[in-house]
Amino acid sequence: MALEQRIKAAVLEVQEYTHLTWATVRAVFSRPFYFRDVVEQFETIGIGSLTVVLLTGFFTGAALALQSGMTLDQFGARSLVGRLVSASMIKELGPVLTGLMLAGRVGSGIAAELGSMMVTDQINALRALGTDPVRKLVVPRVLACFLMAPVLTVMSDASGLIGGWVIAVVNLNIASGIYWQSVTDALYLGDAWMGIIKPFFLGLVIGTIGCHVGLRTRGGTQGVGRATTNAVVAASVGVIAVDFFVTPLLIELLY
Repeated sequence: MALEQRIKAAVLEVQEYTHLTWATVRAVFSRPFYFRDVVEQFETIGIGSLTVVLLTGFFTGAALALQSGMTLDQFGARSLVGRLVSASMIKELGPVLTGLMLAGRVGSGIAAELGSMMVTDQINALRALGTDPVRKLVVPRVLACFLMAPVLTVMSDASGLIGGWVIAVVNLNIASGIYWQSVTDALYLGDAWMGIIKPFFLGLVIGTIGCHVGLRTRGGTQGVGRATTNAVVAASVGVIAVDFFVTPLLIELLY
């Protein structure tokens, strides 16, 4: 009986998440549109996440260059470090790591904020005043995640390439010109498009999961804590799962 109840709860969760996502998409293309709230979320989610994304990208690129340089030395191909760093960062590591950082910082923040509003009846107050919570609260956050994730990913990629360059010059004694030439030689147009398109999907997942978990918060302050934890876990798993399913699709379309 317990198993049956869990299955029903899981199906209901997916149903409500799908309903919220569809309602959000419809609200984006119809009035009223709360432009000021969207701009505020762009600042909170985009600019607020910039530091952690840049640091993550820089140290990931540096570690990747250090490790790959040691491996390529065995084949006398140390000068190809830039190829490996650029291909790995732009196609896969940049989007996924940026998505995970956003899941940890933004997903938890959205869930905590909306969860606090739920347990204090602020959401019901909005409904009583005739304001749609989806348009007022969900749409600005999902839009900000959807549009800022690619921008942050590009910055993370650039930071990772700079981190790889620092290690290549300082530790591996590779000339700057050789490193950057190797970086450009490894890049194809399809790689760049994959690195830009994939974050749109990841940002959508992070925003919608954070809002969904936040709006389902129950149980006072303890419920807000549980919602925050659940949002981080669900968004992180969602980022990795969506990356797995989107990658082969983009490979078919772009290559």
